[in-house]
Amino acid sequence: MDLKLGGMNILVTGAAKGIGKEIAMTLAREGAMVAANYRSTEPSFEREFSKNIQTFKADVSKRDEVRRMAKNIHDEMGHIDGIVNNAGIWYLFPFENFDEDKFDQIMNTNLKGTIYTVMEFLDDLKKSRSPSVVNIASNAGVGTSALNTTAYSISKAAVIMFTKRMALEMAENKIRFNAIAPGWIKTDLTVGGKTLEEIETMERSFIERSTVCRTGRTEDVANLSAYLLSEVSSFMNGQVIVIDGGRK
Repeated sequence: MDLKLGGMNILVTGAAKGIGKEIAMTLAREGAMVAANYRSTEPSFEREFSKNIQTFKADVSKRDEVRRMAKNIHDEMGHIDGIVNNAGIWYLFPFENFDEDKFDQIMNTNLKGTIYTVMEFLDDLKKSRSPSVVNIASNAGVGTSALNTTAYSISKAAVIMFTKRMALEMAENKIRFNAIAPGWIKTDLTVGGKTLEEIETMERSFIERSTVCRTGRTEDVANLSAYLLSEVSSFMNGQVIVIDGGRK
């Protein structure tokens, strides 16, 4: 299927590694020009992507840095037609041991970072021929999840509601907003700090709970993101697509 992303400029936040980097590469393969955002470590891409991906540094939890990134993108690439809000963090802790600082960091990146990015490029989107925003949420935001992820789950539930409200409020501007709610996908975020044995135990657990008998892959989310950014999905707006292998 030709997604016809050629000629589109698309921003992907949190594109240094994992899901975000996979999304950036997938969009580039589909012909889009990609602004790949990173917070600290600049990502390296293979030579095949050199013409289609440019990197831009910003901590999306800080609005002044998002504004500065927007100016740099406008100067180097021009307008933005689509956004994938992928930047996110988590801290694991029992909610009864509430940690206000960690909670604020999660909300500032996962929710406010998504809002700041959309607001800085809203004028671009209003002028685009086929504007689309994809917010990477989590199945944790729509139901039960692993223990000690309540703060993270709250932030992703808020992202989902932001998606639905913006789909309504921006309808007259024909800007589509959809969210992807992935299940467990093996990335640096989900396995960081764990031993090999712990990782293997986690993988077995998620495979046993999946009706397709495997864990998620970064390309699963990347392919769906590309579809939602394209005009092929033009009848989809305000939707939350859970992609978790059909959890039992």
